[in-house]
Amino acid sequence: MVGLTMVLPLLPFYATNLGATATTVGFLIAAFSMAQLVVSPVWGKFSDRYGRRPAILSGLLVTAVAYVLFAYAGSIVALAISRMVQGVGGGTIGVVQAYVADASTPAQRTRSLGWLSAVTSLGAVAGPAFGSLMIAIGGKAAPGLAAAGLATLVAVFAWRYLRESREVPMAMKGRTASGSGRRAVLRVVTHSNEPASRLIWIYTIGIGAFYGTGQISPLLLGERFGVTAHTAGYFIMYLGGVGVIVRALILGRVVDRLGEPALSRLGILLLSAGLVVTGLARSYPLLAVGFTLMPFGTAFLFPCVTGMLSHVVSGEERGLYMGVQQTFGGVSRVAFPLAAGFLMDRGGTGVPFWVSGVLVMLTLPLALMAGQTPLASSTASRA
Repeated sequence: MVGLTMVLPLLPFYATNLGATATTVGFLIAAFSMAQLVVSPVWGKFSDRYGRRPAILSGLLVTAVAYVLFAYAGSIVALAISRMVQGVGGGTIGVVQAYVADASTPAQRTRSLGWLSAVTSLGAVAGPAFGSLMIAIGGKAAPGLAAAGLATLVAVFAWRYLRESREVPMAMKGRTASGSGRRAVLRVVTHSNEPASRLIWIYTIGIGAFYGTGQISPLLLGERFGVTAHTAGYFIMYLGGVGVIVRALILGRVVDRLGEPALSRLGILLLSAGLVVTGLARSYPLLAVGFTLMPFGTAFLFPCVTGMLSHVVSGEERGLYMGVQQTFGGVSRVAFPLAAGFLMDRGGTGVPFWVSGVLVMLTLPLALMAGQTPLASSTASRA
């Protein structure tokens, strides 16, 4: 995440210097997510068949190559290729989640996933500062080369210290896995009442609602509170900072007391309320309430849903379904901002927040059913 966010803020400047329009910049930004959408289930299936460690190492090396391409990209096409290769390498996030799930006891799984999310958020905060420092020290190519060096160092560290999190039976190596990425994606759509599908839909709508409105929240802040480009970052940092604190210091204790199903339902309520309150806010106290409830909701909801998903699928398909969850989440992170912008143009700055809050609340019945599923069993269904 440090490497990714080192180069991402620089992308619009590099692209426009090469003659790109705003639409082209948007495509370059989206190219990462589009590549990640395609490869996430593939990486997951690969890790189920050959192990998590080879997938993680391969993803890191692909990422390092992508950053070198970014450093020396001299055309729009080269930038697009580097972004797509970055997306291929970044598609292993589901494998990382599966590794954490494998390596944690069932009782500690959600706590561990919360820590993973917390350190990821910290990396996203630190990356832009490192990128700015590198370009000041070494010029245009320096951030990409520094990010590549960082990815390579992490790969070396992982090669030396990262042990395989699960035993892959010899009979399974080289054999076609029981499920495929395409089949698993279709099953989520066509069998939405199954435990894994319900959890993936909760994740998809929740993460889309939060990130979709988050990306356009500066427009609401500017219209209602006079926030400018120079000060908007502090509000976004507050959202991220609260999320990190909750995941690192509060999540583990609360999940031990309430359990994953109940805490996921509380997360839905808090996220929905935060979105609606933010849409209504015309004073700083009300805005503070909304901007506090939202990260509390996501910190409770997403690790719990991912933790429950790791329980209801078999160990042989855990990587696959973690990848499928990332695929659906990626689609929602593309679709929700587009829909939110349209709603804001047509109905006003608060409308996307209200609509998103209602959509999140509509997932509550799915979460109620998730609480009735025995989490210790492997209930993944095969087509």
